[in-house]
Amino acid sequence: MRLRSLLFVPADRPERFDKAAASGADAIILDLEDSVVPARKDAGRAAVAAYLDTPCDVIRMVRISPLDAGALDADLSVARRADAIMLPKAAGAADVRALVRAAGADCPPILPIATEVPAAIFTLGEYAGVAERLCGLTWGAEDLPAAIGAATSREPDGSYTAPYQMVRALLLFGAHAAGVAAIETVYPAISDLEGLAAYAARGCRDGFTGMMAIHPAQVAVINAAFTPDAATVVRARAIVAAFAAEPEAGALQLDGQMIDAPHLRQALTTIERAGDAGA
Repeated sequence: MRLRSLLFVPADRPERFDKAAASGADAIILDLEDSVVPARKDAGRAAVAAYLDTPCDVIRMVRISPLDAGALDADLSVARRADAIMLPKAAGAADVRALVRAAGADCPPILPIATEVPAAIFTLGEYAGVAERLCGLTWGAEDLPAAIGAATSREPDGSYTAPYQMVRALLLFGAHAAGVAAIETVYPAISDLEGLAAYAARGCRDGFTGMMAIHPAQVAVINAAFTPDAATVVRARAIVAAFAAEPEAGALQLDGQMIDAPHLRQALTTIERAGDAGA
């Protein structure tokens, strides 16, 4: 499941569904949680149910309400038909197991938002135990500060304060420890595409494999950031070819630089991502 870009769309705005699907996003997130007021939840479920009955070329994910919100059965009546389920305010692997039990054996792959409650920070290493049920892990920088009474998660220049830098890093390592996609959180300044490009590039540099979006205008920038460029792919193929030519070598020189097993693993990952993106 390729997840470079995941675009949110409110579940009660069906007139936006096709536009979201045509944005170029790898996945659209039909949101039954924060973007839909309680009085509109049933309308949102009905709209999503109708939309899931129609063919679509993109991954369709449904963000359900938190497990303790009292809406699980109603949300799952729709969400179990999607390609994946986004689980907000996940507190660890136990919540994934609970969702699977509730959804049944045919539960779609799950994408937990794994940092929105304080207790969740201490369980980020547990997701490897339910990796077969996941399509990735992602994080958020808004709910957690509200939960602990913090004024903000960001410095005046937009960078994260120290606690949220830590949370971001732990989520990143938790995803890779589980062997699943590491999805960067949203960039809230919709019109700042230059800032978005820099933010997404840092995410890719640090090891994230994709990113969530809140507006269709952000999708192309995110896709570009998480798709290896031609020069990077050429270099990766050269590394793979060098080791293929000398399979007994532990380390080699390529263009005057030493390369070893970590470079080979990184090169193989680059080629895989480029292939997924159609390069």
